[in-house]
This record gives sequence, structure tokens and C-alpha cells, in this order.
Amino acid sequence: MSATPQKNRASRRVLAAAAGLATVGALVAAMPAGAQDRGHGDDHGHQKPASTVDVQLLSFNDLHGNLEPPAGSAGTVTETQADGTTTAIPAGGVEYLASSLRTARKGHPYSITAAGGDMVGASPLLSGLFHDEPTIEALNKIDLDVTAVGNHEFDEGATELARLQNGGCHPVEGCYEKGKKFKGADFPYLAANVTNEKTGKPILKPYTVWKKNGVKIGFIGVTLEGTPNIVTANGVKGLKFHDEIETINKYAKELDRQGVKSIVALIHEGGQPASTSYNYDCDSSGAGDGISGPIVDIAKGITPKVDALVTGHTHQAYVCTIPDPAGNPRMVTSAASFGKLYTDTTLTYDRRTNDIVRTSVKSASASNPKSVNHIVSRDQPKANDMTALIARWNALAAPIANKPQGYITADINGRGSTAPEKPLGNLIADAQLEGLAPADKGGAVVAFMNPGGIRADLVYKATGSEGDGVVTYGESFTVQPFTNMMNVVDLTGAQLITALQQQVSGSNEASPKILQVSKGLTYTLDMTKTGAARVVTDTIKLNGEAIDPAKSYRVAMNEFLAGGGDGFAALGQGTNKLVGPSDLDLFNAYLAAHSSAAAPLAPPATDRITVIQ
Repeated sequence: MSATPQKNRASRRVLAAAAGLATVGALVAAMPAGAQDRGHGDDHGHQKPASTVDVQLLSFNDLHGNLEPPAGSAGTVTETQADGTTTAIPAGGVEYLASSLRTARKGHPYSITAAGGDMVGASPLLSGLFHDEPTIEALNKIDLDVTAVGNHEFDEGATELARLQNGGCHPVEGCYEKGKKFKGADFPYLAANVTNEKTGKPILKPYTVWKKNGVKIGFIGVTLEGTPNIVTANGVKGLKFHDEIETINKYAKELDRQGVKSIVALIHEGGQPASTSYNYDCDSSGAGDGISGPIVDIAKGITPKVDALVTGHTHQAYVCTIPDPAGNPRMVTSAASFGKLYTDTTLTYDRRTNDIVRTSVKSASASNPKSVNHIVSRDQPKANDMTALIARWNALAAPIANKPQGYITADINGRGSTAPEKPLGNLIADAQLEGLAPADKGGAVVAFMNPGGIRADLVYKATGSEGDGVVTYGESFTVQPFTNMMNVVDLTGAQLITALQQQVSGSNEASPKILQVSKGLTYTLDMTKTGAARVVTDTIKLNGEAIDPAKSYRVAMNEFLAGGGDGFAALGQGTNKLVGPSDLDLFNAYLAAHSSAAAPLAPPATDRITVIQ
């Protein structure tokens, strides 16, 4: 799934513009106490230990501040049944995630909980409104031991990431609860491949070592090298992102020299399994089976010193074995997103070698594999401390969150749609065009929306007491949490055509990013072809007229796209820029103008892009 940056609210942009990286160097020096010794429990007795110890590794990724159960299709996982049919099972919510992890730890004296990045960012209002402090608080209570940074940890810049780690009230908005100072994360954020451009040093700890009763396991954390391409410029200003393989191999060697032979890599990059079912056997040998995507080559290049890979970013569920450079099987896992799954992996630790035994990553018994994804079921009891946490923050958010913005007749799918053209994408693009079409607002004739910026669906069923069909501010915020400022620029017809071709070519060829377009723009996408040829140029029309390569057009888009984000270099070539309201403001204004309780808005037709498969 396309990850997308957050351009922050006005209060946030002051922070991003003014703060720089001066305080980031303090990160390594101010790590949470005990970051080097993250073992749960105490030593018991003095009997001679067994030669091997089973260490339980519980992991998840891409939580994105989803404390409450995600609504609609975003809150389900696909399960393949014995007869081959699939079922959508409701899952997720931090009340259930906490219960699942606490239940899973029972009977496991050696248990570690680790995460693969994007714990925060692109968060629903309950967390995003408070700069994700509620999520960090929840992760502390869940006893998360360690996480890698993801690209979204940089949405508000390195200085804000330092605050999430070290604590302290927001520099602009202050403390949210009277008499309470934000404590920060009591687990280390790892960012081995992110360095300060000036000093060349990592902005966060590159690794940490978990220890208990003589058992030592090192964790190295990295985000994807391409983070600057999917985060706004302010978010990564002054930072350098390095190759994942080279970085992990460098620090694995360093850990090895320190006598730490058991190593797990936490990597915020992932793959695409052949099936979206969480219980798909990723090691199936049939035609078209297995996994593809960036993580495959990364896994094949990481030194055999690393024993397991916890991954993320693609929001997919998989438990795969990919051979290391020595040809030995090695586990690569991902637990979907939004806290809907967790992975339970058994690491067999040999006290004689201090290394993980992985001659057979999956045990001989198919019913007892070494690693498996589990659903975070909503049928189990809720964790009371999480229920209280959610209620406390909801009380603070309620005056803003519960305000009605509009009315709909049915679900309008965005994140939950797998089609290139999404109903919610059309709605958002239409809202941007309408708001910026007046001459004094920019004179836009067409609008583009990046698909990764659509973070949820608009769900008809009430999520609270607002009533079915009512879209609240909290729900519209969850759809577009970045609050990007809108830009209107001049682009030539030739640049527009190139931008459409960049959806399916260059860096986007392997995993296309199809722009959502406003009404009036139509064209054909022929996916039987390759690269730029997939866009049938003589079908591109605006209000029925062919795009003229030499003509200038006023184009509306968020500032992320206007900066050339997501591989759309052509969109970054705009001139005569006018900065408009935020995308969220335009979206809410459109809902208010086009819907009422008596006349709710129906999902728009998806007839702008003709797709040939």
C-alpha cells in the first residue's frame, strides 16, 4: 500500500520549520532507562539452565495509531476456509491487541514484543489530534520492548520523533492534560539507517540488546531507504537514509563482535504475498505462489548473522521463509496493519553458542509451526486499562470529533477498495476541484489525489452515537489525517500526460500508484502493456476535449504531490503556485455543501478511468 506523508496542521508546521535537528543528537544520549536490558521477569532459582531456551517473539507492525477498532473493511482480515472460500473477520483495536499479547505471553518466561514501524502517523483523530501521545502511552502499557521507525514516524520531523521517544509536552500545543507531562516511549525506537546529514551519526539508537538470565538477543531497526520519496520534505529535512542491507550487515557485525550472536532485524519494508489471506501458506510451491516485492531481495542480501526478519510497510500478512546468503531458511514475517494481527515466533536459543538454532525454521509438525500469525479477535475480553485510556482521550477529543460534517447513503470505499479508481478517491478529488476552481481560489480545472493519502473508508454504520449515515469530523479526519495544504499550479498538457504515465512506470511500474482524478478527466489504462505505454495517450480528455500538450492547465493537488512525491516528478514541475486551504477543510466543506440529513450523498460512480486488464 502506498504510504503517504503527513503535512501537519498549522501548529505542527511551526515546529517543522523552526526546530531543525539541533535537538536530535540528544536522542541517543537520552534513551529510556533499561533500553539495554529489556527482559520481562526476574531470575528464578539457581539450577543449571537447559542447553536450549525457547524465546517467544511477538511482533506486529503498521499500527498507525489505531487505538479503537478500525471501521468497515479496514477493520477486517481475510481468512481462507478449509473449502477454499474466504471469510472477512472483524479484528483489531488496542483493547483486544493488549489482551491477545498478554494471553500469548502466559507460560513463556522468555518473551519479547517487537514492532516493525509506523506505530504512529496517519492516525485516526483520537491519536492524531494529540500528536500520537495516546498511542505511545498505549504501547508503553502493552509492554512493547522495541520498534523500528517507519516512514510515518518522520511525518512531523525528527525533532517531534525525538519528543515521542524522550517525552515532554508539545512545543506549540503544550500539555493536553492538566498536571500531566507526556513521558515519552519507554521502549527504544531504532533507526540504524537514518543519519544526521551534518554529523553522519544515527539520529536514534541503531540497535538494542534484550537480556534475561544470560540470554541475549540483539535487535537492529531500519526504515525503507526510499522514505524521502514518500514523506514531505520538511519531515526528512537534514536527514540521510541509507541502504537497508548494508546498514543491517554493518551493525550485525558490530553486535557479533560484542558477543551477541542472536540477532533480529526490524525492517519497515515489506512484500506482497500471493494471497491476501492471513493464513495463506507463504511457502507454497505452486505456480504464482510465494511472496514478491522489495523485502525478497533485502532478505536475500542480509547476512546470515541475522536470524529472523520482522517487516512491515505493505500492510500485508505473511509468514515466509526466504533463504539467507548461505542458503539457510530464515523467517520473514509481517502482521498486516492496524493491530489486526500479531505474529508469534519461537526462537530456539542455544546457550552454548549464544545463537538461534534455525536449521529448520518451521518445525516438522505442520500443526506447530515455529512462526504463525494470529487474529486479534474482538470476541475476547477487552483490556480494562486500554478501555480506560481510550475513554480518557475520547473525552478530550469529543467536542471536535463528534461534530457532523455531512451525510451519506452507503459506505464510500477508499482504503478498502482494491480498484484503481476508488469511489472515495473521486469524492475527494471532486471536493478539491470544487473548492479551488473559482478564479480567486486558484482557477483549477482538474484535481489529482494520491491513493496512499486515503487512509480509510467513509462507513455508513454509526461508530458512536451520531447515527447511521452521519459523517463526523473524526471520521473525515481518519480518511485524510495529514491535513496537507492544497496547491494550484500551472502544468502543460505534456506534463499532465507524463504525470499519468508516471503512475505505472519508473519507480511505480512494479506497484502502480493510480491517481484519483476529478470529474471531467477521463482516459484508458491498458494493464496488458508495460511501463508508460499502459496509459493510452489519445484517450486522455478533459471535459470531452483531448489534452493539448502545448496548452497550460491549472491543476489542484496536495502539497505532497506538488512536491513530486510518490514518484510523480512531473507534478513537481508546476509554476505560478497558489496555496489554498487544507485538503481536510475542502473535503468537509464539500460534504456540507452536497449533503444533508434529508438528502444524503450517494457514492460517486467510478467511470473516469477505463481499465483494460
